[in-house]
Amino acid sequence: MAGNLGGWTGLIVVLLIILLFGAPRLPGLAKSLGQSLKIFKSEVRQDRSSDDAADNADDQKK
Repeated sequence: MAGNLGGWTGLIVVLLIILLFGAPRLPGLAKSLGQSLKIFKSEVRQDRSSDDAADNADDQKK
């Protein structure tokens, strides 16, 4: 089903989003989405670094 999405379908989806949320709200939505992604990326980095630190500690014990 996802393979059937074309250029026109994407355009219609974007137009529906603009109609639903209104043009004045879109910049705020984009800003909050960007902040959420930034927080998510920092959490993923912290998780990876803690996993790497745990792996290094396990290697040093052996």
